[in-house]
Amino acid sequence: MRLPARRLLPAIALTAASALLTGCFSGASTEGDGDGRRIRVAMMQPPRSGLSPLSDDAFKLSRWSTAETLVTLDADGDAEPALATKWTQSGRSWTFEIRDGVTFHDGTELDAKAVVRSLTRAATASPKPRILDGVDLTAEAHQDTVVVTTAAEDPLVPQRLSSPQLSILAAKAYAGKTVNPVGAGTGPFELVSVDGTSAATLDRYDAYWGDKAKSPGIDVKFVPDGTARAAALRSGEADIVEAVPVSQAALLDQDLITEVPMPRTNTLYLNTSDGPFKNPSLRAAAREAVDAESIVKGVYEGRADVAEGLLGPALPWAAELRAPVSRAKAGKPSGATITIGTFTDRAELPEVAATLQQQLQKAGFRVKLEVREYANIESDALAGRFDAFVLSRATVLDSGDPAAYLYSDFASDGSFNLSQLADPDVDKALQKAGGARAGADRRKAVVAAEAAVLATDAAVPMLHERVIQGDASSVAGAAHDPRERELVTADTYVK
Repeated sequence: MRLPARRLLPAIALTAASALLTGCFSGASTEGDGDGRRIRVAMMQPPRSGLSPLSDDAFKLSRWSTAETLVTLDADGDAEPALATKWTQSGRSWTFEIRDGVTFHDGTELDAKAVVRSLTRAATASPKPRILDGVDLTAEAHQDTVVVTTAAEDPLVPQRLSSPQLSILAAKAYAGKTVNPVGAGTGPFELVSVDGTSAATLDRYDAYWGDKAKSPGIDVKFVPDGTARAAALRSGEADIVEAVPVSQAALLDQDLITEVPMPRTNTLYLNTSDGPFKNPSLRAAAREAVDAESIVKGVYEGRADVAEGLLGPALPWAAELRAPVSRAKAGKPSGATITIGTFTDRAELPEVAATLQQQLQKAGFRVKLEVREYANIESDALAGRFDAFVLSRATVLDSGDPAAYLYSDFASDGSFNLSQLADPDVDKALQKAGGARAGADRRKAVVAAEAAVLATDAAVPMLHERVIQGDASSVAGAAHDPRERELVTADTYVK
C-alpha cells in the first residue's frame, strides 16, 4: 500500500497560521540599548517539567545561553573548558578546577560548593537525568576544585558533565521540591520570567564572566504547530524559528532557512534471531533491495542525507575513518513473507515503511506492514515479534558519544536490541569502543564497531535526518547546532 504523499499547504494556510501568532511578541519591547533589538524566538516544544534542568527542558536553558555546564563539546565531541578550566583523571576520580570570577544571576558567587550542590542534586534525583542513567556518581569540594568519582572507571566523565542536564545553578534554584532556574544561571542571558507553557523572557546579564551578549534580550514563544512556526518567520513575527516542517520549507524564502544535519539515522532493523532474516543471505538481499535515495527524494523531499553508515554527517569524523565493509552475498527471497513494523509518532515513518514494502516486494519478498503508535508497538518490537522494524534513532546521546547508542542497539545484552543480534565479534568491538579513552582512539574504535555491526546486515541505515531552522534576514550569529544545545548565543543579534 502506498501512502499519499504529504501535500504542501498553500500560502493562504500560512497566512491563517500566522494569525495564531498575531501579537504573540507584542508585549515584548524590541528596542535595546544601542546594541540592536531583542531576539524573538518561536520554539517547537513547550516546557514539560517547568524548565527543570534535570529533565529534557535543560536543552532549552542551554539553547537560550542562560544555564552553563562545567565543560562544553567541540565539533568532534571532545571536552573543552567552560565553568571548569581544566581537569585531570586518577582512576575512578576526576578533579575539576572551577573558574574564578563567575557570578550567578542572583549575584552569588560560583565556587566548588555550588558545583557540588548542583551535581549532587542531579545524581540523587529520582528519576536521574538521562545522562546519569546507570552511572553512580558523587562529587566533593576540595578548596577550589571539585572531585567527581564514579563507581566504575569512566573515560567519558568530562563529556557527561557537558550535558545541559548537569547545568550548575545558584542555591536559590534548589530551594523547593523542583529545580527552578529563573534568575539562577551563569550564562550571558538571565532567565527573568516564565509564563507557563506559552512564553519565557530573558535579559542580557551584564556581569557575565565571558563576552557580553550583543542582544539586550530574548523573547521566547512556544509554538507547537509547525505551520504556525513557519508562518511566524514568513510574516516577520519571529526572528528565529525552530524545526520548520519539511512540508513548509518550500514555501519560505530559501535564504532564510538552514538545514542542519542531525545525529539521527533512519534505519531498517532486521531480526537476526527468528524468521527469514535469521538467514544472512536474505538480510543481504533486503539490504540490496533498499533504495535509500528514492526515499530521501520521495518522502523527505530531498531534505535528508543518504546513509553511508550508521553515523552520519553530524559526526564528520566517521566518514573520514570509515573503510569498506565485507558483507554476505545476497540470496533469493523466493517469496519469503516478512512483516515490517513502524509507528505513527514520526510522520515520515509510515510512508518510509510503505516505500520499503514496494522495494522489497520488487526484490521477491512478500511484505506486510504493521503501523501503530509508538507506545503500543515498542514492547513487541523489543521482543522480536517483527521481521523488520523502521526506526528514526538518535545516534549521539547526551554525552556527545555514539558508543552508548551502538552498545544499546547491537550488543548481545543491549537494552534496545531490535535486531536481536548476538554476535561475538560485534560484542568485542563494542566493548573496546566503550572502554577507549576519549579522543582519536575512541573515534577509531567506534567506527570499527560500526563496521562490525554493518558486516552482519542486522541494520540497514537508510538516511540521516536534518532539522530545518529559520533565521530572519536581520539575524546574525545564530547557532546551527546538530546536538541542539545552542541556538541564541552571546554573538547572536538582530540588526
